[in-house]
Amino acid sequence: MAALDETATMLVGRAEELGRLDSVIGSLGQDGAPAVVDIAGDAGMGKSRLLSEFCARARQGGLTVLRGRATEYERHTPFQTFTDAFADVDRALLDSDAVPEAAAPVLRGAGGVRGSASAAGHRDRFGLYRAVADVLTRLGERSGLVMVLDDLHWADPASLELLDLVVRHPVRGRVLVVVARRERQTPHSLAAALTRGVDSGAVLRMALRPLPELESIEVLASDLPPRDAKEIHRSSEGNPLYFLCLLHAYRHGASSRGTDVRAHGDTASGVPSGLGSLLLDELSALTAAQRRTVEAVAVLGDHATPAMLSLTTGHTTVEELDDCVGALARRDVLRRGSDSRWSLRHPLLRALVYENTAAPRRAEIHRGAADELARAGASAAERAHHVEKSLVGWDPVSAAVLREAAAQFTHTAPATAAHLLDVVLRLMPDTPAYAGQRGELTLARARALGVGGSLRESRDLLHTLISGSGPDDASLRRDATALCAMMERHLGHSPEATALLRRELSRSPGPDPRQTVSLGLALGMAALNTVSYPDVRDDIERALAVARSHGDPMGETGALALAALGEAYEGETAQACRFADAAAGLADGLTDPDLTDLCEALVWLAWAEALLERYADAERHADRGLDVARRSGQVHVLPHLLSSKAFVHFNTCRLPSALESAEEAESVARAIGSSDLLAFTLCFKSLVLLLSRPLGDTSALTTAEEAVAAAGGSSHWWASLARCVLGHTALVSGDPHRARDAILKAGGPELLGLQPSIRPGQLDTLVSTAIAVNDTEQAARWAARAVEEADRMGLQGQRGAALRAEAALAQHHGDARAAADLFERAAQAYAPSGATLWEAYCLLLATVQAQAAGDGPRALRMWERARRLADDGGARLLSDLASMVRPRAEEALREPTELDELTTREREIAELVAEGLSNQAIAAKLYISHRTVETHLSAIYRKTSVSSRSALAGIMTRVALDRRPRTTHPPAHWG
Repeated sequence: MAALDETATMLVGRAEELGRLDSVIGSLGQDGAPAVVDIAGDAGMGKSRLLSEFCARARQGGLTVLRGRATEYERHTPFQTFTDAFADVDRALLDSDAVPEAAAPVLRGAGGVRGSASAAGHRDRFGLYRAVADVLTRLGERSGLVMVLDDLHWADPASLELLDLVVRHPVRGRVLVVVARRERQTPHSLAAALTRGVDSGAVLRMALRPLPELESIEVLASDLPPRDAKEIHRSSEGNPLYFLCLLHAYRHGASSRGTDVRAHGDTASGVPSGLGSLLLDELSALTAAQRRTVEAVAVLGDHATPAMLSLTTGHTTVEELDDCVGALARRDVLRRGSDSRWSLRHPLLRALVYENTAAPRRAEIHRGAADELARAGASAAERAHHVEKSLVGWDPVSAAVLREAAAQFTHTAPATAAHLLDVVLRLMPDTPAYAGQRGELTLARARALGVGGSLRESRDLLHTLISGSGPDDASLRRDATALCAMMERHLGHSPEATALLRRELSRSPGPDPRQTVSLGLALGMAALNTVSYPDVRDDIERALAVARSHGDPMGETGALALAALGEAYEGETAQACRFADAAAGLADGLTDPDLTDLCEALVWLAWAEALLERYADAERHADRGLDVARRSGQVHVLPHLLSSKAFVHFNTCRLPSALESAEEAESVARAIGSSDLLAFTLCFKSLVLLLSRPLGDTSALTTAEEAVAAAGGSSHWWASLARCVLGHTALVSGDPHRARDAILKAGGPELLGLQPSIRPGQLDTLVSTAIAVNDTEQAARWAARAVEEADRMGLQGQRGAALRAEAALAQHHGDARAAADLFERAAQAYAPSGATLWEAYCLLLATVQAQAAGDGPRALRMWERARRLADDGGARLLSDLASMVRPRAEEALREPTELDELTTREREIAELVAEGLSNQAIAAKLYISHRTVETHLSAIYRKTSVSSRSALAGIMTRVALDRRPRTTHPPAHWG
């Protein structure tokens, strides 16, 4: 039967696939090379055999190879796939100081999670993922690394989430991840992650085709009559494992036509039942002791050590066990790994044995394994799998183990925690004696589901818990309501969250002081999402008063921080500053453990300070919030804190670190599963990409479009923000019509749908769109509105946006000197707060106008500072713009020409005339009417004193306008 093992046969019909894999190895670590190879095929198609050949070649090439396999019956063992791969690494290296301790749950598996106290360092699962990526990077630095993950369709949710991060943020250096999976059994989340990777170029997809008939028969069945060989190949449908099974059956007397894979239903393992019978047929010759041993190995999985086998098979002596497994090894039924653990020779064989082992016998083996692990002092997390599989009814002791394991997994593998709690809840008696425990466990499961990204399932569970609570469950109901409001907000249902909270706050008797504060703060957050903060001012004041009167400094800090953010949104700068000062004073005096209970207070404070242009304070509080959140496992606040940090680094022109924070925020938002939160994080990523990528790069626009798509038809603040960002990126991409439409859709004709705090920036962009479409009157109205809004708020950055809008108008009217003055004043407005990105941008715009006004020395001075700021901060777009507008010595000394009186639009039309375009072609290119072109040409002829197109072209050539800097439209100020 050894011939049935696909890993022991010649590799047939895979030359093309091996060639592609060799090519990937040859380009390992190079720009544009795939970071992940995705090999997909049906069960038995030869994925594992191909991987074995590939691993051998990689090792021959001097690469380090790690190989792990997901297993069907350990789907709720967190990180099992990666842990299996890391088992090939030198343990001395993994235990050294060079490896971050945060990676322990992945490197060492469930055994690395010892308990709540020791697991405190592993509460941030995304920090854990970064630590694993760091380990892979370090391993790759040695000689290059290939990590192979087989049977990924069976992988646990935590492994899939980690792989998703690797796909979206490939590991740096010479590191390649190769995954193999069954296409039709692949979870949707894995399929989506790999598809996104294919689209981005990070993933190379390889679908294994059926083996070619001619080559298969020549290599594997040359001894058979041609007709029978062809019939067997047809029956196998080109599947290597099925072909070998049918060959084996034929050589042992079966008819070539007797076993057609399409004539049988599939087993749970995915193997056609007829072929499953063939695979299991060899086991019929085993002794009873050998059969029990095979069953034990199939059930124990990674715990199939000699000691565990002795306990679960009934062997009384070591010699008897050795004789038994020795016989099975000689039959190639069992294989021994380098760590002395036994396994069946193929996952399909294990699956078939497991399925065909009687349920009581399976439970008995699992129970024996769980008891032995408990005696050995294994953690609840390590024992949980066997405890769960051994349960046949309610058992309080086993339930306690599963609850403890769930608590240990909550922060690193929340999907597993939710599953374990579900097992306990399903078996727990539905009697009044257990009602209290059931409610607490249901709330804990809902929290784990929410953290794990199953927001709707969490919300539905909480609705059931809230509606089913009685008068004695008021405290539980209020905690469930606060959590449910969070789920509703993340799902884009802030009005529903508000209604739920209002109903709870109106109940009699009212909530206790702690819950009054928590419900009031949840109400405030829901109102911020719906741009209705004024409606909840009284509620926030009430929460603040309750917190103060009951000596709750954390609640007081939260209420003050939320009030600061709300007033900053509304443009009430004086009020916001007062609240922010008070909140910062309290927060800075609290310890990190104090802040753990309400880490969101640091989110609100950091964002309030960022909007108030206090960037240093905002960054300080965001960093502290990140530390607290990661240590305490509050993953849901990470995207908000990371986005605030990205926003601060963006404004202060630190683009590489801004992009790093924005991408991490995006990763967490995707894992949480909130479309609104994803839209929010993508907005900041889009802005950072816009400034950090060169002119002409479309990634920012694509990201903004994804943000709008994620927000959907919502009218909430995050959806409006996404449309505004789309407007900015569309303007840079040269589409002023789309830019204007996006911003007006977000805020309405008067922008009343937007918070006052962001209106000047949006109005500045709208001025640019109006000028681009030659609507000067509308541009003037929007510029005046920007000045009015900025003056009301009294923030220098907002004044800078308004000044820039006025400067654009002056530029359009041909008043270069006034435009230069206004742009320079805008730059000076940004400087005090440290908003160097916008200072650099305004200085570059001022440079263009100073040159046009003939003030060369001033232009050169402004350009030099702008270029330095842009280059130092990694603002590639501004660096490219600086190269375009660089003052030249001859330009600084030149005399004014007749073209200096032309407006920007007139110069643009004059250049197109010089290129030979007709009036109609110019109108089509600039999206203006034919009559508008004629009107501009009349003005051009008048100002230049020429009367023909040829004469105008001659002037253009004479003054060498091709050396003049072109005007561009980088993004208007946001914030």
